[in-house]
Parts: sequence; C-alpha cells; structure tokens
Amino acid sequence: MTGYGLATADYANAKYSVEIKSLNSKFLELNLKYPKAFSDKELILRNICSKDIERGKVSLSINVERTNGEVTGATINTALLSHYYKQLIAVNNELGADSSNLLQTALTFPDVISYKEESVSEDEWNHLFQIFTSALANFNKFREDEGAVLKADLELRIKNILSYFKSVEELEPKRITAIRDKFTQFLDDAVGKVNIDQNRFEQELIYYIDKIDITEEKTRLKSHCDYFLQTLASKEANGKKMGFISQEIGREINTMGAKANDAQMQQFVVGMKEELEKIKEQLLNVL
Repeated sequence: MTGYGLATADYANAKYSVEIKSLNSKFLELNLKYPKAFSDKELILRNICSKDIERGKVSLSINVERTNGEVTGATINTALLSHYYKQLIAVNNELGADSSNLLQTALTFPDVISYKEESVSEDEWNHLFQIFTSALANFNKFREDEGAVLKADLELRIKNILSYFKSVEELEPKRITAIRDKFTQFLDDAVGKVNIDQNRFEQELIYYIDKIDITEEKTRLKSHCDYFLQTLASKEANGKKMGFISQEIGREINTMGAKANDAQMQQFVVGMKEELEKIKEQLLNVL
C-alpha cells in the first residue's frame, strides 16, 4: 500500500502542486494539507481518496505558490488606529497612567485590523482538481507497478510451499516404514522377538500411525494454496482475504510439523514456514 504521486501545473500567475504519499496501514488514515482558500473542498477530496485509495496512511498536500509576488494578509485601518490612539493618550494624560503600551492596546480595538478572506474562483478550483486527478492517477500507477512485483513474489512463495509440500508427500510412505522398523527394533532389543504379541503390536502401531497421519492436513494445505493463488489473480482488492487464507495455511503447516516425527520432514516444514512468513510480510503492502 505504499505509493507516491505528484502533479504540478501553472495557472493565473501561480504554480500549483499536489503530492500524495502513503505508507502501510490496516485502514485508511488520511491527512490533508491545503491552503485555507480550499477548505470548503475538503469533503470532496476526502470522498475521492476514500474511494480510490481504500487503505493506507495517506498524506495529501496541496501547495499554491504565487509567482507575481502577491502577498495577502492583515490590513490595518490607520485612520481608525490614529483615532483610538489619540483618545488613549488623552485619557492617559488625564489619569497620569503608564503610556508605554498605548499603541499595542489600540491595535486590539474592533475593526483596527481586518483580514482579507481567501477565496478561489470556480475556474481555479477546476484547474486544481485536474492537477489532483493527475496526481492520484500517478499515485495509483505507482501502486499498480508495485503490485505487479508483489504478485510475482507471492506466486513464487506459494509455489515454493507447494514444492516443499511435494517433498513431504514423497517422504511420507518412507516415514511410516521407518516408524514400524524403529518400534520393531526397540521391542526386539527390550523384550525379545519371541515375547512380542504381534496382534497387540499391530493394534498399537495402527493407533500411533493414525495419530500422526497428515492426510487431512495435506488436503487442506493444498486447497488453501490453490485458493490463495485464485484470490491473488482476482482484480478485486483482496489483501485482507489473503491474510486470512495465509493464517489457515499456517495452521496446516504447524499441525503437519507437530505430527511429522521425522527430521527430514521437519526440515521441509521449516522451509514452508519461512516462505509463509515472507508472504505475511508482503501482504502488508497489498490492498
């Protein structure tokens, strides 16, 4: 969800620039900075950003630089200020009070200082809106380009998980045979082959193997990975959905690791976990 977009243009002796930046966030956090004259347009800008950007910690800055040296600010009514000041002097002389702050006091009287109300014409707003639209288009293009790279990386990570998964499938039949041989050798050494109740041994072995069976985990893991790739190919914003799917993938991998009882299989499980962590990190950048 990181992104950047900038657009600038000149209009009526002024240079306008609109800059949009975003960082990762679970929700839309929108911070707007603009000249006071455009304050009545804030709702319009927020609505458009909410619709187009959706998620992220977003900063939208609008800057207007006047090229003709025009300065707007406060205006002092000198005639009214002089009138108040003379009255204050007269009162001060009559009372014999301190006269050091008379001018400062006169400046605080009503209507001495007036402020020019900033406003923009409809043409100026339309021009700025076009610049904003261009900046937003550049911002979305930036995110689309980044998204293409993220998509390729996520596809690679899922394929790596499936590659480890295939290795687990190939190893599983050998694992059952190894467990049987290990238990048989242990009992032979402990009580002797002639003292083993083969029926009871087979029952206990079947019970144990059933406890560490990962058939269901394999089926669900394969299904979750396929669903993740299907969701990734969608044109919709599915970042949160893929986050939920990755959690389900993690559950199956963890259960598979807990049931592995085989050092080589555990290595494949660790490889799947590493790929899944990289997926989770990248999903923070996906809408």
